[in-house]
Amino acid sequence: MDLPAFVPFLINAASIFAPQVKHFCRVFRVVFMRIGLDLGGTKIEAAALDDAGQLRARRRVPTPKDYDELLAAIAGLVAAVEADVGGGRSVGLCTPGARSPKTGLWKNAHHTALQGRRVDVDLARLLGREVRLANDAHCFALSEAADGAATGAPVVFGAILGTGVGGGLCVDGKLIEGANAIGGEWGHNPLPWPTGEAEQRALCGCGRQGCIEAYLSGGALSRDHRDVTGEELASEKIAERAAAGEPKASATLERYCERLARALATVINLIDPHVIVLGGGVSAVGTLYERVPQLWGKWVLSDSVDTRLVKNQHGDSSGVRGAAWLWPKQE
Repeated sequence: MDLPAFVPFLINAASIFAPQVKHFCRVFRVVFMRIGLDLGGTKIEAAALDDAGQLRARRRVPTPKDYDELLAAIAGLVAAVEADVGGGRSVGLCTPGARSPKTGLWKNAHHTALQGRRVDVDLARLLGREVRLANDAHCFALSEAADGAATGAPVVFGAILGTGVGGGLCVDGKLIEGANAIGGEWGHNPLPWPTGEAEQRALCGCGRQGCIEAYLSGGALSRDHRDVTGEELASEKIAERAAAGEPKASATLERYCERLARALATVINLIDPHVIVLGGGVSAVGTLYERVPQLWGKWVLSDSVDTRLVKNQHGDSSGVRGAAWLWPKQE
């Protein structure tokens, strides 16, 4: 159904007068809120952040499978959070997949209802305002660069080590999505400097062999341990046993650290980040932050490596927080 003709006029008017509104808010001490939404497979989370990054409201609803119901659920969450904090606010959405610069349609979306849709346009029409969207890895990087573990760092790379391996790049607090909206997708490059056939043939979820994701996801850590030892263990158990000094688990974790060091060395050689922030389930393994920087210098083209490897600060909240920070403080 087409929206009334005056809606685009209202959206344009809102963008024109936004600076005056924010000036009014500063003068009269009205707090400007940013609403972020994280669209997950089972739930949609919404949160409102103030300029200091403080959480002012949070709500969750189950994720519908139907596209129109999904949009309605997002609009309902925005309305509910606005009621919690008062007044209209900016909206950012963390989504699976990304907008194709060529077609404007959503691509690589694990949530099939989004695939091939004009999500940003449809939401803007429904909410009567611009909505900014980015994928989960990009929102993670932005969250940690804005007010997380990499606050203030000029160049930040966020690396997710979870069910999959993804990433995002921020420069001076700004998300760099790239010409094809795939900036930071290091997980689907080949694992560098392979040590044998086993490091070239592992099948990745993208359909190719030898991808970084096929060796550095949480499932890959478990698979490697099983292939070498015959033991079926979750990545968390491998880390626990390695911390206790169990030789087989320690060897598995050392192989993982060495592979991660090689993979991150290519990131350092390419973009030379000041900070690399790890997210995802495997980021909880404390050994990574000591061992990987001890190893990666072998493959980095420099006489020293000053890049810091750090654990994320915001954890599962990075998606919703990064979505909120798609509207930076200076806007």
